[in-house]
Amino acid sequence: MCVSFYAYGQQRPHYTQYVINPFIINPAIAGIDNYGDLKVSARDQWVGLKGAPRTSYLTIHAPLGKSDYRLSSTSFAVPGNNPRGKSYWENYTAAAPHHGVGLSVINDRTGSFNFLSASASYAYHLGLNPTTNISAGLSAGVTSIRIDRTNHDFTGFGDPSDPAFGSVLTGELRKIRPQMAAGIWLYARNYFVGLSAQQIIPQTLSFVNNDPTILTKSKLIPHLFLTAGYRFMIGEDFNAIPSIMIKYINGSSRNGYQPEFNAKLQYRDVLWIGGSYRYRDSYAGMLGLNMGNRITVSYSYDLPVNSDIIRNSGA
Repeated sequence: MCVSFYAYGQQRPHYTQYVINPFIINPAIAGIDNYGDLKVSARDQWVGLKGAPRTSYLTIHAPLGKSDYRLSSTSFAVPGNNPRGKSYWENYTAAAPHHGVGLSVINDRTGSFNFLSASASYAYHLGLNPTTNISAGLSAGVTSIRIDRTNHDFTGFGDPSDPAFGSVLTGELRKIRPQMAAGIWLYARNYFVGLSAQQIIPQTLSFVNNDPTILTKSKLIPHLFLTAGYRFMIGEDFNAIPSIMIKYINGSSRNGYQPEFNAKLQYRDVLWIGGSYRYRDSYAGMLGLNMGNRITVSYSYDLPVNSDIIRNSGA
């Protein structure tokens, strides 16, 4: 007899705040600004439930050889002026061709399952015309997939005292797999469009204990992300940025597609608020504050569409 467990569907965590850190889903963002960008985030889902999903990540990326202050996303304020106001965007010029590099570390834990990945990224940015750039990027790294069966109840998968299940339900299983991602990013003074793919190398994972007839199997499948947004200026000091992300996962529910609609309202380089709706999944509110020219703090809170699901939060 051969005992097998199969797991498919969504494998990358939700990123509610991708609107302020698109690098987490698209390596073509690496080096888009003229400074090193470091972000740390944690997201808790179904708060209060034992074994609930928790995602944390660290990303850093920077350009190589780019120094024009006018092309950065933050600037030192001049008294009486708004460095990122309407006049700035009206005089926006595309960045000169340059390279970008980056690094990301993501830890995603749900119950007994843990995904830990680390990858390095490279991107090249090229001007298409005086106000528009396009970039292409690649990332490569490794992912550790671990199943810790020592502290969790696997009721429903079998009786641990049954020899057919006992070796599957105790101990720890771990696999190390390579991972790759690729993306492109088109950006200008008032819009952006991006397309990226993560886990572009489909891989089957087979966890086998001492008994080769007992198998726990899953599969890493590609995830595609299409993003787009547009900037509307509201006077000199405010701008609104509606955006959309469409995620496609082959073999998942809802025909593999899940759209997410977002809106962000920003006041100068100081404060922004936003909202999001993930189709048939959740609503979210977001808030961000620039604490000077070097530190930004943001927070998001998700409310599931199904009121029976416990609340989510992330920062």
